[in-house]
Amino acid sequence: MAAMNRDDNYDPLSNPEERRVLHAALDSFRQYRRAAHYNITHLRRQSFYSLPSAHMDLLAEPPFSLPKVFDQVDDAIDANAELAEAILNVALPSFGFSEDDDSWKGKATPNDMDKARSTLRQFYRDWSAEGVPERYACHLPIVSALATHLPLPPAKRHQLRVLVPGAGLGRLVFNLCNEGYTVQGNEISYHQLFASNYILNCTRTTGQHILYPWALHFSNHAERAAQLRSVSIPDVHPGHELEKSMQSTQSEVHYSERMSMTAGDFCETYRRPQCKDGFNAVTTCFFIDTAANLIAYIETVMHCLESGGVWINLGPLLWHFEPTSAPAEKDDAREGQNTHAAPSSRGAAEHGSFELSNEEVVALVQKLGFDVLEQKLAPAGAVGYIQDPGSMLQNVYRPSFWVAKKR
Repeated sequence: MAAMNRDDNYDPLSNPEERRVLHAALDSFRQYRRAAHYNITHLRRQSFYSLPSAHMDLLAEPPFSLPKVFDQVDDAIDANAELAEAILNVALPSFGFSEDDDSWKGKATPNDMDKARSTLRQFYRDWSAEGVPERYACHLPIVSALATHLPLPPAKRHQLRVLVPGAGLGRLVFNLCNEGYTVQGNEISYHQLFASNYILNCTRTTGQHILYPWALHFSNHAERAAQLRSVSIPDVHPGHELEKSMQSTQSEVHYSERMSMTAGDFCETYRRPQCKDGFNAVTTCFFIDTAANLIAYIETVMHCLESGGVWINLGPLLWHFEPTSAPAEKDDAREGQNTHAAPSSRGAAEHGSFELSNEEVVALVQKLGFDVLEQKLAPAGAVGYIQDPGSMLQNVYRPSFWVAKKR
């Protein structure tokens, strides 16, 4: 359904660094089950059984029943691992790995494992019914702006090419294709690419997987049931939904020809001569703050957007390259944030970094060849990012939204 492309002759296994990153991503999904059982429940059981006997006996009984809680979390880990392994089982043959090829095993670092866990949790936001409020606040303003600034009847929207950098798990790409547009997503993270390919192309039915998005976290739960709450994914079957929308919009082009995904660095991929003036619109959702050098992002959008085309942006400014006083501070700030552009992925010959306010970002966009047509903060209200609605700690953004037109 969503074809994934890179260079026609590009082989990620031919580049040692790219091969290492690919192997590590694959291995992180393989290790998810074992690592989660060890880090989440095994170590907690050790700590629990190290308590004084009287304390341990007290906490083993209702209403606490901590040994039972650990068993329930183990069950949740196994359910999540089924999704991780389904993603892996599709990714391996797509990159030419045979069943007896173990060259990729044992390569995942702790950072890779964190990315696998974060990717699984992101299914809550992008592909569960419970994630609708977050998606509504982020995707609806973008969809509405496209219809306002590039008005075409649904049956003719295939004439408009829309680029979605930082496509993540592909939900915005899917939603825009569902509206009739010709959409291309771009993603640098193998974790996200594997997962989006699986959910878009390989699921058989709605609710095929049960996901426990909060089970691995033991803090800030008002009640234990909240930690063990599950969601079903996907909330819709992509193929069936696109088939229905194609009939209702009477699109003149089949959805399979209107949706694609590219793998690679945004700037490297779309600065190429063949991408010049290739899109009618670029939509960035929770993306521009992944830039070390925002000017490079703006210049890339300017290059690939046709004259008169629109750039629709929505998101916060949690600058991913901002130095912090301590590593833990940065880790806390990034918890739940999209990991599609890791700080190590700066692109070709990128050096230096800077951070701007929202007002300064808009001014920079204008100075570099765009007219800002509209802007506001939080057009659909404040929104979390993979936020547990029942948590005692609520982190929310008031995202900036603006629409700019290329001169």
